[in-house]
Amino acid sequence: MKTLGLIGGMSWESTAIYYRLLNEIVRERLGGLHSAKLLLWSFDFAEIAERQHGGDWEGAGALLVEAARKLEAAGTEGLLICTNTMHKLADAVQAAVSIPLIHIADATAVAVRLAGVNRPALLATRFTMEQDFYKGKLIEKHGLQPVVPDETGRDMVHRVIYDELCQGIVREGSKAAYIDEIVRMRRDQKIDSVIMGCTEITMLIGQEDFDIPVFDTTRIHAEAAVAFALG
Repeated sequence: MKTLGLIGGMSWESTAIYYRLLNEIVRERLGGLHSAKLLLWSFDFAEIAERQHGGDWEGAGALLVEAARKLEAAGTEGLLICTNTMHKLADAVQAAVSIPLIHIADATAVAVRLAGVNRPALLATRFTMEQDFYKGKLIEKHGLQPVVPDETGRDMVHRVIYDELCQGIVREGSKAAYIDEIVRMRRDQKIDSVIMGCTEITMLIGQEDFDIPVFDTTRIHAEAAVAFALG
């Protein structure tokens, strides 16, 4: 089994989910007392969020590159950035190390294609919904047609992520708002599925809330990482 390096803490709420999923999936595959071989670099998320909202992506990238290099030096054989948004910096991280980076958007796109749908709603941080680093990969590399909420919807989705989920707060009213947004997008934008494009959204909604395919990027990323680790 290869050792996986997790660049996490963005937020730690979802990194904790990654840790549980990676170990559970390894146990499912190998049985007995098996668990994942992991090294974790966990950021103080306030330092990252400040750079995100201030537009200092170069500074944020420098922090991720430093973490990746330290994980590689410690013996990591494959890397995960445990957040969708920070895959904006995936190319810089990959260029800084000699070990492979398992990209969350690639893994998610494979799952979407296998499900036979191609027009997913993308619920995520404002950065992921509005910039091209994630949507562009889904469109150009994988031939998908991701759709994002309108301005009001994007504000709501982003606010819930940072003001609630990243702080461990799960509210029924916010769940209802997310579900209502998907209902509206089905009616007005003809979506055929949902990508939970922020690793904290799995805390709020899931497949059980919808009758169209829902793609939990946290679980999908963890499954892809275990497939790599077990080779």
